[in-house]
Amino acid sequence: MALARSFAAREAAALHVGVILDGNGRWARARGLPRIAGHRRGAEVVRTILKGCPERNIGHLTIYAFSSENWKRPVDEVEDLMGLLRLYLRREVAELRGNGVRLAFIGDRSRLSAEINALIAEAEESTRHNATLTLTVAVNYGGRQEILDTVRRIAEQVRDGALDPEEISEESFQRHLQTRDLPDLDLVIRTSGEQRLSNFLLWQSAYTELVFVPTLWPDFTLEHLDRALGEFRRRERRYGG
Repeated sequence: MALARSFAAREAAALHVGVILDGNGRWARARGLPRIAGHRRGAEVVRTILKGCPERNIGHLTIYAFSSENWKRPVDEVEDLMGLLRLYLRREVAELRGNGVRLAFIGDRSRLSAEINALIAEAEESTRHNATLTLTVAVNYGGRQEILDTVRRIAEQVRDGALDPEEISEESFQRHLQTRDLPDLDLVIRTSGEQRLSNFLLWQSAYTELVFVPTLWPDFTLEHLDRALGEFRRRERRYGG
């Protein structure tokens, strides 16, 4: 069974690391800069961390870029974030493709503009055969909403007679999630000193190790990543056993 896999076996496999990118606004405010300056700097840090993943045995990196609750932020900040996403998709995809990175997105795309949706679809298609690293970007994503959507899809199959309720299992449930192609998270890192998941990949985090880093995301470096990985490897993962 998946949950019974030994710690040694999990170490041998490529890791799935999730990162809650927190502290961009505070970083900018401390320097008297507009919040978008912090988000731009944060995007540069993502690029740096991404390049360091393969040599650290990280095969999957999932970043929490924009939660479903972030729409509550000031309109100009949301517009700036969407503009930054468009810019990233236009400028970075060719390099990602050349470096063997597969780019994927999770979250509700219905509130994103047609232009951004087209850029996302193009980026996913052009990188889908890459296998060095999978970068999954959570945009307009909420863990509770993902679980509710999954329950609805399964309920519809049961209603239509396509699925026997007795056949519903953790494995079959997981196959309906947006992360169906990803392994469960091994490690979640949250920056800026906050210590909560904030609705990030709740199902997938059931047996995830959590490391909270006081550093603001724009100041996060590969050294901080190495410390988090060191903390992860010092822990004994029992999976309830």
